Amino acid sequence: MTTAKTYPFFNCNEESWQMMKYCPFCTSCAMTFQILPFYSVEHSFTPLYTFRIYSSGSHGPVLLLLHGGGHSALSWAVFTSVICSRINCRVVAMDLRGHGDTKVKNPDDLSAETMAKDVGKVVEVLYGENPPPIMIIGHSMGGAIAVHTAASNHVPSLLGLCVIDVVEGTAMDALNSMQNFLRGRPKTFKSVENAIEWSVKSGQIRNVESARVSMVGQVKKCEEPLSSPGVSKSISEGIIEEEEEEEEEALFYVQMFDDFPICQIKKECLYTWRIELSKTEKYWEGWFKGLSSLFLTCSVPKLLLLAGVDRLDKDLTIGQMQGKFQMQVLPQCGHAVHEDAPEKVADALATFMVRHMFTEFKEGFPCTSSSATFENHSP
Repeated sequence: MTTAKTYPFFNCNEESWQMMKYCPFCTSCAMTFQILPFYSVEHSFTPLYTFRIYSSGSHGPVLLLLHGGGHSALSWAVFTSVICSRINCRVVAMDLRGHGDTKVKNPDDLSAETMAKDVGKVVEVLYGENPPPIMIIGHSMGGAIAVHTAASNHVPSLLGLCVIDVVEGTAMDALNSMQNFLRGRPKTFKSVENAIEWSVKSGQIRNVESARVSMVGQVKKCEEPLSSPGVSKSISEGIIEEEEEEEEEALFYVQMFDDFPICQIKKECLYTWRIELSKTEKYWEGWFKGLSSLFLTCSVPKLLLLAGVDRLDKDLTIGQMQGKFQMQVLPQCGHAVHEDAPEKVADALATFMVRHMFTEFKEGFPCTSSSATFENHSP
């Protein structure tokens, strides 16, 4: 077995656990990711709402990470490893409703208002009435939800806001072509590693290391019966062993799991997307309409990270010139900026947070190498 780079993703106690994932480009080895137990949170306001939470770090401000549409908290894995090596911080990444391993009563309700409330409730359950200083960081759809969460004051201890590669003008313009884009994606994959390979070759995720973790949270085993046309018995038998789910009568608690599902390649199997994004179209406009003005009205320090300066719309261009937020363009990245260039995103965020005295660089970390140049930022 070949041991790949390990991640400090996600620390709940001092005891380490391992998750084995099949290496997509090598049939003779497996990749080992060192992770720690995760929290699963159930809300009390409605029965049996479980949000999959990953966390890392033991002190410092909390970075609350919100993923993009169709992704999961695992998209932040490599970024988490990098940012935790640069500054003193804690990381909390959650699977938003309808995504990853989060289970809610109405997973199809992906309105900005509902998801923003979810974020607030998760923070409340994790930290009670006295939450630590929190900075919300969101990518794409998650960036929109981060803005709605901040604007609605669902996180009272909010330190700052970071939005990655989403602005109202560009997002609204892209909605007309989004269904065509989704129809152009494969509907199924013959294996998890095949899905990973597609994501890299298609440019959806340009960082192989991140794709190997991230795609596991985006696809799932097809749930077609044995009699379904075109699906053989060997395919339907499946290849992923999942943890047993224990039913609990309590409606409100934080549950810690001691293990993580192990992905083992046994027989050929079909995989498909965990969420059908095409069916969420009615919520798209609500995520992005008015987002720029909402972002500018948030009173906390703000950072906007973009893959290209052409993504700025009129409101943000004016706001940037007025010094209402800090911005950095990270060229040669795809839309999944934090996956394609986790080091650059971590450097920009670390510099932003230290500059605002939210935290400090870790001892021995070369601060000069993590400097970032921001465009027209306020003093």
